[in-house]
Amino acid sequence: MIMKLIRNIALIALFAMCVSFSRADEGMWLFNNPPYKTLQDKYQFQPSAAWLEHLQKSSVRFNSGGSGSFVSADGLVMTNHHVGADCLQKISTKDRDYVKSGFEARSHSEEPKCVDLELNVLMSIEDVTSLVAGAVKPGVDSATAERTRRAAINGIESESRDKTGLRSNVIPLYNGGQYHLYRYKRYTDVRLVFAPQKAIAFFGGDPDNFEYPRYDLDICFFRVYENGQPVHVEHYLKWSEAGAAEGDLVFVSGNPGRTERLDTVAHLEYQRDYVVPGGLNLLRRREVLLKTYSDRSSENARRAEDELFGIQNSRKAYLGMLAGLQDPAIMDKKRASEKTLRDTVGKDPKLQQAYGDGWGQVAASIKTLIKIRDEYNLLGYGPSKRGQAFNSDLFDIAMTLVRLAEESPKPNTERLREYSEAGLDSLKLELFSEAPIYDDLETVKLADSLGMLVEAMGADNELVRNVLAGKSPRDRAAELVRGTKLKDVAIRKQLADGGLKAIDNSDDPMIKLAKLVDPPARRIRQTFEQQVDEPQRQAYGKIANARFAVYGSDVYPDATFTLRLAFGEVKGYMEAGQKIPWDTTLGGTFERAATHENKDPFQLPAIWQDRKDKLNLSTPFNFVSTADIIGGNSGSPVVNRQGELVGIIFDGNIQSLVLDYIYTDQEARAVAVHSAGILEALRKVYGADRLAGELTGK
Repeated sequence: MIMKLIRNIALIALFAMCVSFSRADEGMWLFNNPPYKTLQDKYQFQPSAAWLEHLQKSSVRFNSGGSGSFVSADGLVMTNHHVGADCLQKISTKDRDYVKSGFEARSHSEEPKCVDLELNVLMSIEDVTSLVAGAVKPGVDSATAERTRRAAINGIESESRDKTGLRSNVIPLYNGGQYHLYRYKRYTDVRLVFAPQKAIAFFGGDPDNFEYPRYDLDICFFRVYENGQPVHVEHYLKWSEAGAAEGDLVFVSGNPGRTERLDTVAHLEYQRDYVVPGGLNLLRRREVLLKTYSDRSSENARRAEDELFGIQNSRKAYLGMLAGLQDPAIMDKKRASEKTLRDTVGKDPKLQQAYGDGWGQVAASIKTLIKIRDEYNLLGYGPSKRGQAFNSDLFDIAMTLVRLAEESPKPNTERLREYSEAGLDSLKLELFSEAPIYDDLETVKLADSLGMLVEAMGADNELVRNVLAGKSPRDRAAELVRGTKLKDVAIRKQLADGGLKAIDNSDDPMIKLAKLVDPPARRIRQTFEQQVDEPQRQAYGKIANARFAVYGSDVYPDATFTLRLAFGEVKGYMEAGQKIPWDTTLGGTFERAATHENKDPFQLPAIWQDRKDKLNLSTPFNFVSTADIIGGNSGSPVVNRQGELVGIIFDGNIQSLVLDYIYTDQEARAVAVHSAGILEALRKVYGADRLAGELTGK
């Protein structure tokens, strides 16, 4: 897609920080602190406790990245095609490509199981701020504080899991200002029910991505099983056959990934000058690599498809984010907001003494981060991060096995976060996944990342020399991939069961490489956690408390890939003097295909062309709303006041890409598939009457 420049327009003056006096449809709100007053004042709606609980427990998190919802009592879950693609690709083969051709199960017995998909349903939230923050005594050094905080979190999670049997995660909110314990019901027997062809799920491809109007059937259905039978759930969303209408109040319940709206100006400047440009460069490099690999054969293209799509999507999002950070109007607004809060704190001696140095402490931590960031990015394996120098699933498996052996004998409170007792079930689900690993793709990716290691650290660096073992990056990668036995899940389980002795005795070249890299990787991770992350947590805790003192508790935290509630109005917008309608129609899809001579990526599947005359072409297909969403919200259900499902989020428009940092509803819109359009397609294009009947009860 040719990215449009995000316009610098006067609407920036309307932007506001997420404080209690905002009347815009702003906020990714906690379910235990919803925006009651704003909803009542603006929309005359007050969600009840039962309404919130029902929506919360109907919502689903896909741990592969994304959101979804239960849509029947028999464990049927709906999400996006691009969220489900992780499973689709892993269960596909050269002769059976579910991503491209789609899939429909005509009975439960035909529903294939995903190899490593975990779904989470949030059951409860508990504020444990006092337990986490109280464990860190005033005046201790940052290294002691980091160890103490980690021990407290590991202990809370383990105790909760043992007591409830639920997955338990302590989530930092407000960048460490609060800590909440989230308890989830885990589901790991998840089976595919229906997926359309990619050609209609991602109709318009790159040219239409992050654009609107859109014409996508970006949906995918799965079913959750327990003990070999479809799970029966109490909470699921009833389907609205009429769907959303212009002017409706709608709600989005999903798991937005990460925002930076509460970051200090110094932190945003670091994002602008280092993080986003660096991320863009890496994404561009990997995009070229995978595109070149894919162009060699159709089978290569199939193998790399999901990863390449994710990289391309991220690259476009990063371009929009960078445009926002480089916009002086946005940064000036951030500076003004920060100055207002700091000036207010400075006028109160008690607030100034307690919280006034928070901003300076963040700035100091960033200076440290700048010094170590290159090495940390290359080597610093963490809970949700892998070193850029080792872009290989096989190496990740090796590193996980090496660290699992070393961490498991330790007391739970002393382990690295991702190896604590509370997280081991999810870690092992991924570690022992039967997902296919392709030698040629692994070699290409690892060779390129080893080359990047040489570029960054120099060929004469001792670690680089030891990693390459006298070979070129390409030859070393080929040797490692060819020699390892870690594609065999049975071998992985033997090594995991054998512990340190098995790891020490292993002659697997990938295990040996992981053992070589682990000490420097641990060292740079420790430096980051103790000299950057912990000081930032303490500093942002002060800033959060300052914000609470000034603005009250009606402030939403940044996104953390945990369940949030957003709201908004179904509403079109004006762009460059042109009115953009709130919805598109099924008929418009055929018109757009014809405009592009029905050529890829505007080529409709043959079944759509064949059954066009069966469709009500005026049926709404996609629509937009002012709901506040971001990456991770993909697959989120859109519901009306009655809690009925009226759509499913699948994208934002180009103007929404600044929402990582600041909110606007002037032109930014969340894009969803309309519930009426979904039913029309299921019944009249695919003849999926069984599925449509399960959704509607008819």
